[in-house]
This record gives sequence, C-alpha cells and structure tokens, in this order.
Amino acid sequence: MATASIRLDQNLVEKATIMAKALNRTAPKQIEHWAKIGEMMEDNPELPYEFVKQVIIAKAEKEAGKLEEYTFG
Repeated sequence: MATASIRLDQNLVEKATIMAKALNRTAPKQIEHWAKIGEMMEDNPELPYEFVKQVIIAKAEKEAGKLEEYTFG
C-alpha cells in the first residue's frame, strides 16, 4: 500500500491518538479506521452505524478464517 503525508488538524490527531491507545492501534490506523467508516456511511446513508460496524467486524473475521457457515431453520 502506498502512503502519503498529509496535514491534519492537531485536535483530530490528538483524539485519534487517545482512541488508538485505547483500541491498540496506531494513530494513523485509527484515522484510517474513521475514514473507512465515513466512506461507508456516505456510500450507504440509509444504513445505521451499528450495521456498518458489524460489517467491518465480519470482514475482519472472514479474512482471519473465523466465519462459520450458517444453517437456516
């Protein structure tokens, strides 16, 4: 993945640093996480945040090979 340097508001960076520490991420990864959620919410304004959050979790579980087949009925 290519990287780029950008200027960000110091207040945003400070908030990201605090959240990142609490969630065991780096500040840049926290900002990427927020950007991913923002992009998904803008692309799907009818979806509630909790649904988008669960989609992100499900994708991570799939990538980790931790999904189980669901049987209806």
